[in-house]
Amino acid sequence: MEDLNLYNVLGVTKNASGSEIKKAFNKLAKEYHPDKNPNAGDKFKEINYAHEVLSNPEKRRIYDHYGIQGLQEGVGSGSFPFRDMFGGIFDMGFMGSHHRHSRHRGEDAFHKLRVNLEDFYNGKTSKLQLSRTVVCKKCQGIGGKPGSVMTCRGCHGRRIKKSMRQLGPGMVQEIQSTCSECNGEGNYINEKDRCKECSGRKVVSEDKILEVHIDKGMKDGQKVWFRGEGDQLPNIEPGDVIIILTQGEHKQFSRDGENLLYKHTLGLTEALCGFEFVLTHLDKRELIIKNAPGDVIQPGTTKVLKGEGMPIYRNPFEKGDLFITFDVEFPSNNFLDPTRMIELENLLPAYSKVDIPMESDNVEEVTLVEYDASMRNASRRNEAYDEDDDAHGGRGPQMQCAHQ
Repeated sequence: MEDLNLYNVLGVTKNASGSEIKKAFNKLAKEYHPDKNPNAGDKFKEINYAHEVLSNPEKRRIYDHYGIQGLQEGVGSGSFPFRDMFGGIFDMGFMGSHHRHSRHRGEDAFHKLRVNLEDFYNGKTSKLQLSRTVVCKKCQGIGGKPGSVMTCRGCHGRRIKKSMRQLGPGMVQEIQSTCSECNGEGNYINEKDRCKECSGRKVVSEDKILEVHIDKGMKDGQKVWFRGEGDQLPNIEPGDVIIILTQGEHKQFSRDGENLLYKHTLGLTEALCGFEFVLTHLDKRELIIKNAPGDVIQPGTTKVLKGEGMPIYRNPFEKGDLFITFDVEFPSNNFLDPTRMIELENLLPAYSKVDIPMESDNVEEVTLVEYDASMRNASRRNEAYDEDDDAHGGRGPQMQCAHQ
């Protein structure tokens, strides 16, 4: 697959426009659709994959630079922190000590993005607006006019103050605290010299819109990384923005890894005599589900549709399975008159007759009634009262005499 040329698959040039790509895809999709060409399943998958990549500007850019392997490894998509994997090699002196990071690094920012199951199935690009701080461009992060920054007299630029506290005879404790005169900055700027844009804070607020690419098959809890998009501070390397994908509940489907689960209720007639219904999938396809007469469906029966589950992440040619669990709804009481009930009994499989010894003195006929949960709770309360009675000789709880 890594040697596949997606432009050749669609029969277009590398400079093809979006409309040319769409036109080529529509033509090939009609020619190689499994309904028209049953033996061209693999070719149809290649055509779909080529269209999916080349019709997406970001994925097309990654493919043009890194090929299919780059798409599979998430290069440039913000979905994998490559620098974490290779950065340690350079930090440990592989390229010489002068390549080590000399600046502190800011904290990472975490944000949750709610994604519905349809978007995990089909893929989507969501725009997320975030507010962050950036270094003030007017003063270049100085906070004021050039030369206006002065070392704090209170802490002498150390950002902290030290003091000694007597704990007892011969016992002294050294206490460190943030300098209150410069708020831990180590320097200060007179108010008249402060930058009018940032008021001396060195940073300003900015709204940033991130495009979060949700690839097919991504999962709940998966993280999408945006390197260096965190808050900016002077002389500090920005942290990352990390988007955590959270899956919302779906009315019809639930997900179990790469598989989809679906529940469907049948009437008794359908369970016994066969059925046909339409299942609308997450990509809006209409699946016709059939079961032949005589293939009895019992309550709790599970059937499977192979290859109709979730797409496999970074392997769009493969999918999990779709499991359908059936429940059977029985008719209400007295839904047939006695005569028709006898006819139905004759049609259904015979049941074993029970030989009841009516002449025996130990035989007693009883009647079933509808179950009421409150009856059982009342019985438990009576049992508890009886136990209390037994503990006191059948007289209930007794008062104890007070001893003088």
